[in-house]
Amino acid sequence: MSAAADVSAFAPVSLAEAGAAFEGLSRETALLVAVSGGPDSIALLALLAAWVQSPGRPPLHAVTVDHGLRPESAEEAATVAAFCATLGIGHATLRWEGLKPTSGLQAEARRARYALLANEARRLGGATLVTAHTLDDQAETMLMRLARGSGPSGLAGMRGRSAVNGVALVRPLLGIPKARLVTTADARGLPFVRDPSNADRRFERVRWRETMPVLAEQGLTAERLGRLAERMARLDEAAAQRARDVLAEAMLPDEGADNGLRLRFSRLAAEPEEILLRVLALALDAVAPGGDGHGRLERLEACGAALMDAARAGLALRRTLSGCVLSLGRDGVLTLQLEPPRRRGVHPSAS
Repeated sequence: MSAAADVSAFAPVSLAEAGAAFEGLSRETALLVAVSGGPDSIALLALLAAWVQSPGRPPLHAVTVDHGLRPESAEEAATVAAFCATLGIGHATLRWEGLKPTSGLQAEARRARYALLANEARRLGGATLVTAHTLDDQAETMLMRLARGSGPSGLAGMRGRSAVNGVALVRPLLGIPKARLVTTADARGLPFVRDPSNADRRFERVRWRETMPVLAEQGLTAERLGRLAERMARLDEAAAQRARDVLAEAMLPDEGADNGLRLRFSRLAAEPEEILLRVLALALDAVAPGGDGHGRLERLEACGAALMDAARAGLALRRTLSGCVLSLGRDGVLTLQLEPPRRRGVHPSAS
């Protein structure tokens, strides 16, 4: 790597560069930026505060979630509030109340945090939530999902725009390395704190973060993982659209399906396996929206393979998956219906 590349990799984010990253936010009704007090979110806050000064930009609000996991968290939230006051930005501190779990703490804290953030966005009249996720966060997410056996959708990583708890969520800095945001905060003299939990090896993300320099030596850099996420997202979007089209073409009248779905399975079987699996996933969602989800990808793959084998042999097959009963008849019609209560899991039952 050249010296020039070294310098640019850690250069502060300019207002012009930030403006390009924020361009898509111009049409939002209001913005709610999540600020933990760390350098990433403090830099994002300062850049957004400057950006919204131009005419026609949406109003900006800030929020800090105090998880109550460290004695210093309340003081850190107060520091963020004071900084917001100097910027003329309204700020709210939200607290995660109640007992904290002894296991799966980070995952539970994340769920609680996004629930609080979404409620605040709704309170502000439908504000768009903005977070400071960086290229490094994307790379760590990719590695964690890869280790868990994620499929193409999971390996698309975090999306630049998505939804959480019914609220729009935008991550405008996904293409920018964390080091540049730290440099931005330092260069501007912004007040920020460093959360000691970011170095706590009890947490999976921290362990992957420590692995990143070793992987980078072999060429697996955050930049390349981020680029892979973009390519997988492109592939995922195309496959998702194809699956929606095939589902519509395979749909049969629902007579006798008891509010379920009836599909012409031969239409699904004519598609590549990836499309077949996605159509099954869409159908499961339609019958049992928000149920238990599809569980591990392997369970969906096993169900799809069993259906294909039965169809080729001209056999009937009955399986349960994700709160649904899937019944393939000898006539080639696949029926999906809600599973009766207290019967969950996947188990084959050929007839």
